[in-house]
Amino acid sequence: MRNIGIIAAKEFRSYLNAPMAYVVTAIFLALSGTFFATYLAATNYSDTSLTGFLNAAGFLILLFAAVLTMRLIAEEKKLGTFEFLLTAPVRDVEIVLAKFAGSVAVLTAMLALTLYYPLLLIVFGDPDLGPIATSYFGLLLIGGASLAVGVFASSITSNQIVAAAVAGGILFGLWFLGTAARFAPGGLGEVLSYLSLADHFPDFVHGIIDTRAIVYYLSVTALFLFLAVRSIETGRWG
Repeated sequence: MRNIGIIAAKEFRSYLNAPMAYVVTAIFLALSGTFFATYLAATNYSDTSLTGFLNAAGFLILLFAAVLTMRLIAEEKKLGTFEFLLTAPVRDVEIVLAKFAGSVAVLTAMLALTLYYPLLLIVFGDPDLGPIATSYFGLLLIGGASLAVGVFASSITSNQIVAAAVAGGILFGLWFLGTAARFAPGGLGEVLSYLSLADHFPDFVHGIIDTRAIVYYLSVTALFLFLAVRSIETGRWG
């Protein structure tokens, strides 16, 4: 755990010392704020909910997760510093978990900055706080799964652009499985719907915490972190 904490803290500091995290956060806040305000204006401020923000937030997280994680391992491979990390007294799984933890910290900070949306609703309206809390919980689960995919993509290449493209392709594929499910027959449609990143989130928006959804998001996270570990192991001995 000590090794994970040290590397995760280093990764978080590297985010803070580079402009990319600030640019990504600024764009995320600008876009999410636009969706939030536009929806409220469209309802003549009669609907005191986060619907506008939440309708876009999940998809935006997918987009920015690929950007946030593309440098985690790929950049170190390109600069040649990853070899030093591999020779250090730290296990591959600790490297992956630490890189993942660093990116989760950044995503959590990004979401924390959007808390002024519900704060505005509380000040000027009477929102239902239960669905708001479960929605943020759902966003963290989607974010964790998306970042895990990004860590895996970053582990298989030394090119950051390729890493972002691979992560984006996997994430968008998983997201739009729900759309494909609507055209698939019977059981296949149900399977595709369950495998979709998007189809579990509406329950959280409505204040429902479904254990199946939690298991799904955690399983996706664990799967891609495991694949990232295997990728590093293959590179170590390949």
